[in-house]
Amino acid sequence: MEKKIEIRNNPSGIVTRAEGDSRTVKGRAVVFNAWSEDLGGFREKIAPGALDGVIERSDIFALLDHRRDRGILGRSKRGDQVSLRLNVTDEGLDYEFEAPDTALGNELLSCLERGEIDGSSFAFTVLEDQWERVGDEYQRTITKIDELYDVSPVYSPAYSQTTCDLRGLETLKAEERAAEERQIAESKRVALGKYIADLKCKINKIIQK
Repeated sequence: MEKKIEIRNNPSGIVTRAEGDSRTVKGRAVVFNAWSEDLGGFREKIAPGALDGVIERSDIFALLDHRRDRGILGRSKRGDQVSLRLNVTDEGLDYEFEAPDTALGNELLSCLERGEIDGSSFAFTVLEDQWERVGDEYQRTITKIDELYDVSPVYSPAYSQTTCDLRGLETLKAEERAAEERQIAESKRVALGKYIADLKCKINKIIQK
């Protein structure tokens, strides 16, 4: 089955431009162990180690608002960080590039200077994840990212695109329903056993009279 490309925004992944005439742009696309906003019935976090080996096997672009049709800001091609420098730290994934002297690069720098771009985002596919229910909340932990497609400074980092493979969540809910049905069936079995035992006791008393 083809993996779905997911997009997650990081409002805390502040994008900055170096001072002066520098065209260096820095940001943090991924933060480990940080719970997301409600993604439509669940929240999620990315575990440390989820990006192990991912940069080396991915063709990653730096884009503006994930819009590759507008051009690219940088590129890291399967570990060869041509014009996009990526660094996995204990906290997450940092990126850095020199904004090209193009209409797109100049737009980015101008918007950063005016404070119109203030967050980061990334597009990826998932190789492994874990689902669990904690209280009334379903939680997803991404333990292994399969491929990283782009990192993007974004205008509006408040919301994430939640299209993802929900088979894990559906499996968890199915297991919960099955457990609930087993519990109901067991309660009925116990109640029936008690009813039969009580009935036998009454019958024996009648016979003994």
